Amino acid sequence: MTAVSPWADADVEPLRALARKFCEKEIEPHIDRFVSQHHVDRDLWRTAGELGLLCLSIPEEYGGGGGTFAHEAILIEEQARIGDSSWGAAMHSGIVAHYILAYGTEAQKRHWLPKMASGEVVGALAMTEPGTGSDVQGIRTRAVRDGDHYVLNGAKTFITNGGQADLVVVVAKTGDVSDGAQATSLILVETEREGFRRGRVLDKIGQKGQDTAELFFDDVRVPVDNLLGETEGAGFVQLMQQLPQERLIIVIGSVVAMERALEQTTAYTKDRHAFGKPVFSFQNTKFTLAEVATETKIGRVFLDDCISKHLRGELDIQTVAMAKWWLTEKAMHVLDKCLQLHGGYGYMTEYPISRLWVDNRVQMIYAGTNEIMKEIISRTL
Repeated sequence: MTAVSPWADADVEPLRALARKFCEKEIEPHIDRFVSQHHVDRDLWRTAGELGLLCLSIPEEYGGGGGTFAHEAILIEEQARIGDSSWGAAMHSGIVAHYILAYGTEAQKRHWLPKMASGEVVGALAMTEPGTGSDVQGIRTRAVRDGDHYVLNGAKTFITNGGQADLVVVVAKTGDVSDGAQATSLILVETEREGFRRGRVLDKIGQKGQDTAELFFDDVRVPVDNLLGETEGAGFVQLMQQLPQERLIIVIGSVVAMERALEQTTAYTKDRHAFGKPVFSFQNTKFTLAEVATETKIGRVFLDDCISKHLRGELDIQTVAMAKWWLTEKAMHVLDKCLQLHGGYGYMTEYPISRLWVDNRVQMIYAGTNEIMKEIISRTL
């Protein structure tokens, strides 16, 4: 049993029972179906909204739970503990909603946030493009002013919630593409608009139940009022301000994956016999699990410190970059060791360790590759 984290105080921890019951009842029995259909059921969003599990850290005046990031972290942990990577609630509540809360007009916040909190509207963030990856400044999607509208043209890929999203925060250039960061803006785009179309839900090696999709914008006309922020060209700064929370969300999933792998592998090696005795009794197994337990404990302490700092407004960009690269790589190291201790069965899809292994590999890539994280860290040295 994992010790209670210092940030999960008496105001936060009671949420865990509701989040755990929801995940165990509404998600866990359906994971295989979500994987086969490549998306969760739309009713899952509405059920979560009815229970108050969406937009937990959005103020009550905008329909949210009125909590903090600690409340979001509880739900992220409980979803990760059942081994689900299909439901994009963390993107919806912890990322997209916060772009609107931080930079939206009062009218935008009152219109969109209650609908996101209820599950009526699903949100996505469209940043990555086929030719840009982690290079945010290299984005080619254009939003050209035409009277009271922007006309959007471009393509996005690897978009979490892309298959079901009703509202997309689109990263686009409102100035000359060659101006890089200075020309970048964030624009709210409703997916019902003419000229918007979804491409395929992408066939990934892991996270197969997540509707990660391609999005296309062909002369999509959007009111100028859909701009996030008071002026054009503020998008790059807005992204840099919000990316630390996105990276922290990823780290939560990585640490819980390590904890699950340790628990599952310890149980498996004690139950599995080879050469007439439990696999756990072999020195290699015990020493490997001792290393995994130590690395997992260090990971949890690092994560808890980052969450505590974030709640106090003290988590800086370089520290969360350190956490993102180190803990996502450490998670894959731990998962690989645990899969190895399962022997051939670790390679079988019916064993949870195999899904953990493939689902977590992408953590080292998205929200800025780990190579980008090291670049960020090096600038502070």
